Amino acid sequence: MIQLQDRRIVLVGGAGFIGHNLALALARGGAVVSIIDGLHVNNLLSFASANCDRRNQDLYLAIINERLELLKSAGIALYIQDAREQRALAKRIDDLQPQVLIHLAGVSHAQQSNSDPGSAFEHTLRTLEYSLDCVRRSVEHFIYFSSSMVYGHFSNPAVTEQTPCNPLGIYGALKYAGERIVIAHHQVFDVPYTIVRPSALYGERCVSRRVVQVFVENVLQRRDLTVHGDGTERLDFTYIDDVVRGVVRAIQHEAAKNETFNLAYGCSRSISELIGLLQEQHSGFSVVYQSRGRLTPQRGTLCIDKARALIGYEPGNPLETGLRKYVRWYRTLGDLQPVKSEAAVSTIAPTAASSLQPLSPA
Repeated sequence: MIQLQDRRIVLVGGAGFIGHNLALALARGGAVVSIIDGLHVNNLLSFASANCDRRNQDLYLAIINERLELLKSAGIALYIQDAREQRALAKRIDDLQPQVLIHLAGVSHAQQSNSDPGSAFEHTLRTLEYSLDCVRRSVEHFIYFSSSMVYGHFSNPAVTEQTPCNPLGIYGALKYAGERIVIAHHQVFDVPYTIVRPSALYGERCVSRRVVQVFVENVLQRRDLTVHGDGTERLDFTYIDDVVRGVVRAIQHEAAKNETFNLAYGCSRSISELIGLLQEQHSGFSVVYQSRGRLTPQRGTLCIDKARALIGYEPGNPLETGLRKYVRWYRTLGDLQPVKSEAAVSTIAPTAASSLQPLSPA
């Protein structure tokens, strides 16, 4: 098993929800961790802007500042650099000389990707190509964060890594294109890679308006929930600590190289089940049902047998456990300013009301 101690690891786009949690775990394991991030996409600069009128803006700024303080306290170097600037990125990576590079940069919103494909391409594929170009002769391991959205409509209740990918919309298409680019770089330049496909992530310090985040915030703020569909839609809800554990194990195991893994909990749950768990602990909210968006794929369970067999991946947080931890953390933030009269917030559909921020599908 490869040891993390003193291993040089760089996360491009690593100051976001997934990245900062992963960076903290790697640092605790003894790795020398650095982050390169422009802080533009769904991060500090976008929320701090004077023309930002997003719901919970002040709350999200406080959460992002908590991320940055945790990174600073852990001794993790954060280099504020736009990964679309090729020469500057190349110089920074050359200075850091990473043994492992983890690429997380990209637009993580389905609706935003559909409404502005050019920007989504620049942040998702342009940055990926530049990262690969910077390390193709030096890195020992390149890890790319894809998404369960590459599968599109699940052809079966559970999908494996061998299930054909047929993404729906711009976001899934870009993620799948990224996978093919990573594999092509391995074919041409022999860059060792691992591709990971997470699903319906949730957990501490998320501001991406993912499914569980929106539900929990609405419940704590005494707002109604809006479900696009009839509530039977299923997602493989995955607590952030589990996907972080999976990536750490991928770094530690040679068997992970040149492989693609589903990194999820491995058991889908319905939206109605999620609502039921919230109702067990909270009251005072109603549920409104609306029609599904045409670009919302029908999903389900991601089979994790391959990750179990090759890298010993074993998630430890079913939805009941992860949700309890998540709500407990939210309560440490203090008053979430309950409001009863505002409009409901969309949950899983990428066609949310125009006044709301789109949800991240990954």
